[in-house]
Amino acid sequence: MKAPEHFDGTQPFKVRSFIQSCKLIFPNDLVNFSQERKKVLYSTSFLIGRASKWIEPYLSNLTNQDPNYLHNSWIVSESQLFTLFGDPNEVGKAEADLDGLRMKEGGNVLLYIADFRSLVSGIGDWGESTLIHHFRKGLVTRILDQLASHP
Repeated sequence: MKAPEHFDGTQPFKVRSFIQSCKLIFPNDLVNFSQERKKVLYSTSFLIGRASKWIEPYLSNLTNQDPNYLHNSWIVSESQLFTLFGDPNEVGKAEADLDGLRMKEGGNVLLYIADFRSLVSGIGDWGESTLIHHFRKGLVTRILDQLASHP
């Protein structure tokens, strides 16, 4: 598997892909990532620049720490990365993008589905009926007609 790209913390939209890259590696190498601490230390090895400066104080205090200490919990580390380096309006932007998502006439429905799923992953829980409404709202007429003919 490909290692994550280095993350410097200057571009909020890159934090999600950095974390996702790490999460793809962990379950595929259970020998090296059997402990939370190993996951955190591996991911921090790809931090550079501003993000690296943030992590420096934690690296000097690695021994005898609480289980929820940043370097003992991947969940805590992931949350901190999002909080410090992510887009503070990520959910609002995803909601607005989802509201404006439209399939292009003659476009590929699979690409529309991929775009829809990507945006939904960033909005939290809207509920199934609301998501269905937004999904259908963005479909082109020819697809809606096909759906109507197959109840």
